[in-house]
Amino acid sequence: ALVQELGLNFLRYGPPIHTTLTAPGRYDWDFADQTFGELYRRDIVPIVDLCHFGVPDFIGDFQNPVFPKLFAEYAGAFARRFPWVQLYTPVNEMYICALFSARYGWWNEQLASDVGFVTALKHIVGANLLAMGEILKVRADAIFIQSESSEYFHADSPAAIGLAEFNNARRFLSLDLNYGIRV
Repeated sequence: ALVQELGLNFLRYGPPIHTTLTAPGRYDWDFADQTFGELYRRDIVPIVDLCHFGVPDFIGDFQNPVFPKLFAEYAGAFARRFPWVQLYTPVNEMYICALFSARYGWWNEQLASDVGFVTALKHIVGANLLAMGEILKVRADAIFIQSESSEYFHADSPAAIGLAEFNNARRFLSLDLNYGIRV
């Protein structure tokens, strides 16, 4: 009702993966049925965010190599359950998720290493790509709206130029891997 009151017709929203994906191939759609049913009834177009910074406890974290496959299956199951949905952000802010979880150690696996970051990013991007494939099997006209951070690093001295250039290149790594070209 508040979305309509604001005069909006689109809402970026997703079911909570940690309560919806309960085990491999098992889903609890109760909450999603309610919320997406209401969006449909109100003619509000969702931009579905299927993974927003975390995974169910049984997966553990983004270091788990099984995550991409399980997530793709989840995305396909969602698309089959809600075939009227066309707009998707399969994995929200892939770079930030990997950076905060496995390089800075703030979220999820709480690692602070390059290896952890690269592993998390590899699995997150892989999950995003596989999920898009599964969604397209159900909805060939699906549109994918990738969201990512947009920070920019400025060197504060000549000695910091190399680090700033590295950080500016690294911030697009998720999209470079996702699209297969340098963004």
